[in-house]
Amino acid sequence: MRWSPALSWWSAVAAVVATACAANAANILAVETMGGISHWNFMSGVLRALVDNGHAVTAFTPFPSPDGHRPRDNYTEVDMSREMLTAVNHRLADVRQKWKNPFGRVYGWVRLSRNACDKIYGHPAAEDALRRHRDGRHRFDAVVVEPFLSDCASYLAGRLSVPLVYVTPLPAVGLMARWHTGHAANPAVESSLVSGHGIPGTFAQRLSNAALTAYCTVAMVLANAALRYVEPREYDTVPPVTPSLVFVNSHYVSEPAKPVAPSVVNVGGIHLKPPNGLPEDILEFIEQSAHGVIYFTFGSTVQMSSLPENIKNSFIEVLAQIPQRILWKYEGELENKPKNVMMKKWLPQRDILMHPNVKLFISHGGISGLYEAVDAGVPVLGFPLFGDQHRNIDNLVNAGMAISMDLFSVSKEALLNHVVELVNNKKYTTNAKTTSNIFKDRPMTPAQSVVYWTEYVLRHNGATHLKSHSLNLTWYQYYLLDVISFAIFLIVVVFFAVYKMLKYIYKYTSIFHQNVKAKTE
Repeated sequence: MRWSPALSWWSAVAAVVATACAANAANILAVETMGGISHWNFMSGVLRALVDNGHAVTAFTPFPSPDGHRPRDNYTEVDMSREMLTAVNHRLADVRQKWKNPFGRVYGWVRLSRNACDKIYGHPAAEDALRRHRDGRHRFDAVVVEPFLSDCASYLAGRLSVPLVYVTPLPAVGLMARWHTGHAANPAVESSLVSGHGIPGTFAQRLSNAALTAYCTVAMVLANAALRYVEPREYDTVPPVTPSLVFVNSHYVSEPAKPVAPSVVNVGGIHLKPPNGLPEDILEFIEQSAHGVIYFTFGSTVQMSSLPENIKNSFIEVLAQIPQRILWKYEGELENKPKNVMMKKWLPQRDILMHPNVKLFISHGGISGLYEAVDAGVPVLGFPLFGDQHRNIDNLVNAGMAISMDLFSVSKEALLNHVVELVNNKKYTTNAKTTSNIFKDRPMTPAQSVVYWTEYVLRHNGATHLKSHSLNLTWYQYYLLDVISFAIFLIVVVFFAVYKMLKYIYKYTSIFHQNVKAKTE
């Protein structure tokens, strides 16, 4: 169902009627603030779980469903594809330049987040939702939103006075953890999202991780403050709302165990759907490969055809030498394409990886694709490009099912050796299967977790008891700077008092000895 001004009221009525038979069905307003397909895949997985369980969802999305593919009657979409920029099929050079150095990028990230809020809150559908909720004609019970790096994402929940649920498609809460959950990540044990390692295992890594974490935190605070001053918006006048829940695209196989607040729920892999049948030509290509198949893609963000010619030729020459067949997601055609390679602009990744004849996944390290490889038990050769991809791949390296390489310094010899090692050394497949078993062994599915915890928050009026008391503390109270300062003050006072006492004793002892000496003489 698509939102339109003329049909908005009837859409609301239809959604309510469609869910009337569901016990305790709720009306949920969902907002996707980022224009990345992987972001929407995670958000849509969360929303699909709620819709399938009878809740009515109205979703603002830059990736609307194709015409004729409406999931259910209790699901309504507001098409934001014209208002919001989407990160799809960018040139590698542009992506590399954009992510070359996280320093100095924080201001741009915060501004991007606020620009998304501007587009969403300025849309007629948002104004209509606020008006209908205020008038009591169609009240919402909760807001589900991806926050990114600005509190502006909580604006709707504040205006509607309903519980707020955050979803983050990244494998960790991220730079806003202190504001969302009350607890900041410990840089001694938890790597920053933009660091190059999964675990800060050495002194140098802990040092660099602490510096990066501190810089990004301070830069984000300053960027938000500066933009509120330079570009004030209506949502800046509404006190930010802390979320009742944070659904995170995380799991212990891809993210080291760490302490989390009760409001944080890991639902990594919720985007995974049951595999469908493969197209006939792809199925035939896979099953007729006597030595197995390698699947090669860098996701939806980067154009594979934009790889530098020397790197592209290295891949072509190496892939031509191995006995496996290769499924390569590639835009356009190659004149020197090897005979063992099938190229397509789009490939059914989930279905391909689930086929037992697939031996290796060559990936850029996007967390959604890695979960598909983990679920299928397929080893990974990673070429991380930006963002969280370095730490994603490194975590699978630590799990013993992956090897990581630098794309821009790749050599044909090293590439060939790593491909052969991953395909022929059974330890990688064994570790991948072990990791897959851990990934699947859960008390409830990610979808069940989403439904249970969302309904829990609704049953308990926002479940404020899940929120940490640290959310009520100022930054200096949270880091105990006031306590430390008081302790230092007491120590200084004690030392000063002891010093004065010793000086007094020494003075009068000296006078006493002088008097005694004078009498004896």
